Amino acid sequence: MTTNTSEVERRLWAAADNLRANSKLRSHEYSTPVLGLIFLAYADHRFQQAQQELGADADPIDFQAEGVMYLPEQARYRRLLALPEGANLGAAINEAMNAIETENDDLKGVLPKIYNRLDNSVLAPLLKAFNFEEIAAGLEGDAFGKVYEYFLGEFAKREGQLGGEFYTPTSLVKLMVEIMEPFHGRIYDPACGSGGMFVQSARFITEHQKNPTDELSVFGQEKTAETVRLARMNLAVHGLSGDIRQGNTFYEDIHGSRGKFDFALANPPFNVKGIKKDDIAADPRLPHGVPSTDNGNYLWLQYISSSLNEKGRAGVVMANSASDARGSEQLIRQRMIQSGNVDIMFATSSNLFYTVTLPATVWFLDNGKRGSAREDKVLFIDGRNTFVQVNRAIREMTDQQVEFLANIANLYRGEQPEFKYSSREAFEETFPGSVYRDVPGLCKVATRSEIEAQGWSLNPGRYVGITARVADDFDFNVRLGELNEELETLTAEAHELEARISENVQAMLGWNN
Repeated sequence: MTTNTSEVERRLWAAADNLRANSKLRSHEYSTPVLGLIFLAYADHRFQQAQQELGADADPIDFQAEGVMYLPEQARYRRLLALPEGANLGAAINEAMNAIETENDDLKGVLPKIYNRLDNSVLAPLLKAFNFEEIAAGLEGDAFGKVYEYFLGEFAKREGQLGGEFYTPTSLVKLMVEIMEPFHGRIYDPACGSGGMFVQSARFITEHQKNPTDELSVFGQEKTAETVRLARMNLAVHGLSGDIRQGNTFYEDIHGSRGKFDFALANPPFNVKGIKKDDIAADPRLPHGVPSTDNGNYLWLQYISSSLNEKGRAGVVMANSASDARGSEQLIRQRMIQSGNVDIMFATSSNLFYTVTLPATVWFLDNGKRGSAREDKVLFIDGRNTFVQVNRAIREMTDQQVEFLANIANLYRGEQPEFKYSSREAFEETFPGSVYRDVPGLCKVATRSEIEAQGWSLNPGRYVGITARVADDFDFNVRLGELNEELETLTAEAHELEARISENVQAMLGWNN
C-alpha cells in the first residue's frame, strides 16, 4: 500500500516541532539538528539497501561504486535507536556525524554536531519519529528528498528573512528548470542557498529517463558557511555531488566562471547595498559596466550572463524594479538587450516568496539564440494571475500551471509542448494547433525596436496588456478580486519606488554620511 508523502511530511513536522517547544535552542537554530537527523536516517536507509545487495562483507569502495555512502557501525541509525535508556544520545549522534565525515571526504565539516545541547527527553522521540525503516516501505520515488525539501520550506517560512536567504519556492524553481531545459552539462549558481536549483535540475533529468550524476556537473557558491552546509547535505540527500564553496560573489569568482557554464540559475538577494565599488571596478565579469547606484541587481545579472558559454542558458530571479530601473542601470539593460541574449521575461505573482510580498521577475538569458530568428525578439509572460493560494500569506504554482507556462516558452522556441500534468486541454484551447500566438494578458513577443520604444523596459506588464473579456460573461466578484490584486501589486511597487527615491535623495544630500 502506497503511503501519502504529504501525510508523512506533516506527521514528521509535528514531531520535529516538538523540539522547538522543548529545547533551549533559539527558533533559527532548531532546523540544523532536525535536518541532520533526516540526513542520517536517509543515509542509513540507502546503506542498508546496498548492503542487502552487496553482502555483509562488502568494502567501503564497493558502496562508493554504487553511489552510496559507506556508514561505519557507530554511524548507523539502528544502533542509535538500540542504545539503552540512560545512554548519552547527544554524544552518540555527534559521534555518528563525525564517523560519516571521516569516511566521506565530500562531507567533512558539513554535518551538525550540536546534539549534546539537547536532552534525551527531546532526542529520543525525535529519533523514533525519523525512523524511516518503519515508513519507507510505503513511500515511493524520491521520498526522502521530498521530505528534506518540505522541511527546508517549512523552516524558511518560520525563519522569515533569514529563511529567504537559503530557500526559493519549489514551484518557481521547477518553472525555471522547465524553461531552461538543463539536459546535460555544467550548471552554476553563484548564490546557491540550500541548492534547490541543482535538486530540481536533477529531477528534470530523471523525468527524462536519464541519470543526473552522468549528465550534470554542479558548481555553487554561497556567502554563508551554514548555508553551504545545508546545500551540501541537500545534494547528498538527493544522491548528488557537487563543488559547493563558501565565498562572496561580489568579490570572489571561486569557480573562474567566465564563459565556463552551460547553465546558470540563481535567486540572488535583491537590492544589495554597500558594495565596495573600488573592489569591483575592474572585474571582467561586468562587461556592460558598474552601475552608479548603490544596488547589486545589475551586478548579479552580469555575473550570471558572463558565466555562460556560447550556447549557455540562464534563469535569474530579480526584483521587479530592475526591469524598469533608470540611469546607469537602464544603460546596462540596453546593452544586454542589444547583445542578443535576453530571451524571456516572466512576471511572478505577489506573495510567492516567504520573505517579500512583492512580485518578482525572472530573466531568462540564452546565448544560443544569437544568429537565430529569435535574436531580435523577447518573449514576455505575465504570470501574476497564475497561482493557488496556500494560506493568507503564501501562494504557489501547481505542476499543471508550471507545465502550461513552460510550454509557452516551448512554442516560442519552435519546440513541441510536453504534457505530464493535465494541462493539455487548457493549453490547446489557448494555443490551437500548438502554434504560438500573442495572448492579451498572458504573453507577447516583442521586437528589439518595440522594446527600445518603451525606453528599454523589460517589464512584462508594458507589453502583454490585459485579458480581453466578453461583456456577457462578466463576473463582478471575480473581476473585483482581480482589480484588487492588481491594485495591491501596483501599491506595493509604488511603495518600493518611494523608498528608492527617498534613499537616492538622501544620498544626493549627503544625509547618509
